[in-house]
Amino acid sequence: MAGAEPYSSAGGPVGVLLCHGFTGSPGSLRPWAEYLAGHGFSVSLPRLPGHGTTWQDMARTGWQDWLGAVEEAFVSLSAECDQVFVFGLSMGGCLALRLAELHADQVRGLVLVNPSLAMDKKLMLLAPVLKHVVRSVPGIASDIKKPGAVELGYKRVPVAAAASLPGLWRVTVAGLGSVRAPVLVFRSTVDHVVGPASMPLLVNALPSSQLTVVQCADSYHVATMDNDAPAIFEGSVKFLQDHSA
Repeated sequence: MAGAEPYSSAGGPVGVLLCHGFTGSPGSLRPWAEYLAGHGFSVSLPRLPGHGTTWQDMARTGWQDWLGAVEEAFVSLSAECDQVFVFGLSMGGCLALRLAELHADQVRGLVLVNPSLAMDKKLMLLAPVLKHVVRSVPGIASDIKKPGAVELGYKRVPVAAAASLPGLWRVTVAGLGSVRAPVLVFRSTVDHVVGPASMPLLVNALPSSQLTVVQCADSYHVATMDNDAPAIFEGSVKFLQDHSA
């Protein structure tokens, strides 16, 4: 898909890995990535397997594939930079947290936008069975309040891929206690994709000295393309400056 290409930029010794969301593409985070690159940071924004092509491609992938891709990008960026931060949107936020659990000594900090950590829709309970009957359901992309802004993502959600999500949520939530890095979360007050179940899991697992939550009152789920995007971009650069050595 045009506009779904991965993005990278070689900059200074501080690197940022960005993880896009479920059924989305690097296009959802491309403005953020370019903003960070413009401020001198090294940036890596990979395209997750099965994303940015067709939903039928995605139906043949699962959370282990997506985690494997961001972990490979993390290792590569770590070889080039002295310090690496991980940013993520939605499921990408969950992947970022999982990386911080697996590489607790190497992840310098996390910035998450509307992270997904739990099942909010009852349909997900049926996904393991439904995948044998229905191949796809209507998509979740482009939940944006800003007029004219459109997220590049699938119009259909492959049920087989969705059925793998609870596995990622479970392993990530179980390991939250091992996250050592500071965490900054931007949370939209109105989000039609990620419901209220995710944030309490993060708030209860991390001490207030480690976790900062900023409300985005003028954006929906894809806040990185919405009205609060400038505040998110500026806040993330300040976070990088505050927490990099």
